[in-house]
Amino acid sequence: MSLKFLLDTNILSEPARPIPNVNVLHQLDIHKSEVAVSSVVVHELLHGCLRLPESRRREYLRNYIYESVLNLPVFNYDLKAAQWHAQERVRLSQIGRTPAFVDGQIASIAFCNNLILVTNNVSDFEFFNGLNVENWFVSKGEN
Repeated sequence: MSLKFLLDTNILSEPARPIPNVNVLHQLDIHKSEVAVSSVVVHELLHGCLRLPESRRREYLRNYIYESVLNLPVFNYDLKAAQWHAQERVRLSQIGRTPAFVDGQIASIAFCNNLILVTNNVSDFEFFNGLNVENWFVSKGEN
């Protein structure tokens, strides 16, 4: 199978929650060979983990990131993504939209690699041109 989905931070965080969303877990299981992560999301996950005080929870999250997340294919914010991102930032600012810079990076990585961005924050990405987005927190019948 080829890669089809780029997972946002909130999707990758879900399996590590005490009570994870069953829809997300189901989709991750179905598409396990088709998912990838961006280097930007790896940064977000590690930053969030390393900010925690030393604890069992921090160690558990660190192990989850290194043993699960970092075993996925990782796409970088490269020149092509930076160029698309710059064009989209200009276009969006002209229509009064200013998404978070990191969301633009994630969107550009997904777009430039022809991947569907999977996130629970669909509204953060709805104004990017040509970006395909899915929310695995809701079942397919609820979309």
